[in-house]
Amino acid sequence: MQVETIDARSLSESDARAIAELLVHVWPNPLKTVDVRQRRMLEMGLDYQGSDAQAPRSFLIRENGKVIAHSAFIPRTIGTAEGELTIAGLARVATHPDARGRGLGALTVQPVFDLVDQGVFSFSLFQTSPEVKPFYEKLRCGVVENPIINSLADDENHCPFWDRVVMRYPDGPGWPEGEIDLRGPGY
Repeated sequence: MQVETIDARSLSESDARAIAELLVHVWPNPLKTVDVRQRRMLEMGLDYQGSDAQAPRSFLIRENGKVIAHSAFIPRTIGTAEGELTIAGLARVATHPDARGRGLGALTVQPVFDLVDQGVFSFSLFQTSPEVKPFYEKLRCGVVENPIINSLADDENHCPFWDRVVMRYPDGPGWPEGEIDLRGPGY
């Protein structure tokens, strides 16, 4: 299967809609319709001002003209006790239920992890559910035990991630200790 890479700054309305349809199918939510998710996909790269290497991107796999697997990343400069750190915020990872078990999820997240391996980012940081945690552990990800905050929120001590498990790629040394400030909402 071929993984397509799309720079979020040039995402077409039709690709954003195809991704949104997958996301709505995988995570139904009456407040997050296809139109809402399409708009959010189109907004993902609007304000980005950094280098092309760190530009937000989507990675997707199509089958019979439909998007059946997707992941995205947004660059995020977080605050740590050791200073600022720009990470690849892995988000919107989804595989259509009919296509699961074929390794498509790993195929779409690996390009994000490759950017870390190439030194474009120090780490990838993301949230997931306890049920999906083993999938990421097989890809050399580790659980983040640090307190996570958003200093820009009204309640800055409330973790901005909604899933219970926060992870990073790669697992191993180098991850800062202490509080992690996302400096923005969860993703």
